[in-house]
Amino acid sequence: MDNNRIITTTADHIRQKFAGEGSGHDWWHIHRVWKTAARIGEMEGADDFVVQLAALLHDIADWKFHDGDDDAGPRQARQWLEGLEVTEPVIAHVCTIIKELSFKGAGVPTPMSSLEGQVVQDADRLDAIGAIGIARAFAYGGHKNRELYNPDAPPVLHASFEAYKSAKGTTVNHFYEKLLLLKDRMNTPAARRMAEQRHAFMEDFLQRFFQEWGG
Repeated sequence: MDNNRIITTTADHIRQKFAGEGSGHDWWHIHRVWKTAARIGEMEGADDFVVQLAALLHDIADWKFHDGDDDAGPRQARQWLEGLEVTEPVIAHVCTIIKELSFKGAGVPTPMSSLEGQVVQDADRLDAIGAIGIARAFAYGGHKNRELYNPDAPPVLHASFEAYKSAKGTTVNHFYEKLLLLKDRMNTPAARRMAEQRHAFMEDFLQRFFQEWGG
């Protein structure tokens, strides 16, 4: 099977797997990350095949939906790619990207060990900010039955991945615990440019939110 067919088959599999998902981690999130990663990867000179596969598979088994198991994603990605007879170096590279990708807390560095990983991480983080990021944050908060906001529950800047995984804060707190931090954690020049306006939009939204909260 050639590379284009592998990409198409993987996209079809992920589209079917995530159809109707309502937490903001649906097929359309993956589709946006896929297309954004491909665009950034082209600008940065990254391996297009690895970037596209990693983007399509980055949420195949997100730890948030697998009891905190951050090996579930790489494990399922490997199983899928082996079934398509993808070469071992590509499988290993894609699985490493998926393992390293996630935000793990405000106090936890998450460096990517390859350019391709940096590209996919940037694309995923761009989809977590701006107007789409706001919508996804509240979709996920509702999915987890979390409060919109509680002035008696301040944000927590988690110092470890375990603390971050066990967090149950409000959706508005999530902006301060993660989303507003992402602009300065972009890896590539292209992503940094794209993040500026999205970050500003979130700041404007929060300013309006607190104005309305006060009545």
